[in-house]
Amino acid sequence: MVSLLGGVFLGWSLGANDASNIIGTAVSSRMVKFWHAAFLAALFCVLGAVISGQAGIETLQGLTSLNVNQAVISSVAAAVTVTMMTILGLPVSTSQAVVGAIIGMGILNSQLNAPGLGKVVICWLGTPVGGLVITLFLYRVLAFFYNKLSISLFDSDRLLRVALILSSSYGAYVLGANNVANVTAVFVGAGMITVSTAALVGGASIALGILTFSRPVVKTVGSKLVNLDPFSAVVVSLSLAITIHIYTMIGVPVSSSQAVVGSVLGIGIIKGANTVKLETLKRIFLAWLFTPVMACSIALALSFISRLSYTPVS
Repeated sequence: MVSLLGGVFLGWSLGANDASNIIGTAVSSRMVKFWHAAFLAALFCVLGAVISGQAGIETLQGLTSLNVNQAVISSVAAAVTVTMMTILGLPVSTSQAVVGAIIGMGILNSQLNAPGLGKVVICWLGTPVGGLVITLFLYRVLAFFYNKLSISLFDSDRLLRVALILSSSYGAYVLGANNVANVTAVFVGAGMITVSTAALVGGASIALGILTFSRPVVKTVGSKLVNLDPFSAVVVSLSLAITIHIYTMIGVPVSSSQAVVGSVLGIGIIKGANTVKLETLKRIFLAWLFTPVMACSIALALSFISRLSYTPVS
């Protein structure tokens, strides 16, 4: 079971990076305190992984056949990639890092499920677009009903705070359900653990990342890309959750980072393009581009190093 530490490392790095997508808008809008949001996110992430994480695990573990050593290498390669991006404060796609590492192993094995990979890539492309479109729709619908309310400023503030807590909890649930496959699917494919064990271990490790190292990326997602008022934060949070939930039902692990950036850009379109901070957006897109390439390269390098043997000179 020591080999699972690579998956735990990956789950920790996923939680540290992707949790900011779930709670970043709530925290940056100053409606919810960080630790309140983090504890709720950790709890619902574990619940989502255990209750609804099986479909994504089965999709990813079918991309290629890995032995135990290769499963560990791919997990560590993806975790190193995501951790580096987290230190830089960039919300990246853990799904891209994992699939990039799996591709590296597939290249070595000369065995890769091209149709399955194509399905995953198509869903990657659709994730930010889906987040943007859902945001444009939700903003207008929710704004219509919100403006019909005749409530005081105090009641409005309380209503938005409750809405943010509920939408963030929902987002955390679908994060666990969708992304637990990134953490432990390779170990299921290697025959080390069952799907149910993979869901529990993966969910717990993601929760650990949320609670210990998720702060660095929060500002990038919230205040550094688009300034969000509390109502916009509710829309982004709910749009993210709905987008990821759709792909969870399809059974494809996708990036919460891509979904939330698409949602935040939708708010930028509504409020005017000049509210979007293009330099931050450029850095995020570059991180997305290099993430699978970096993970694949690290996986290949680690595999090469693992095969080296030392022969002492007599």
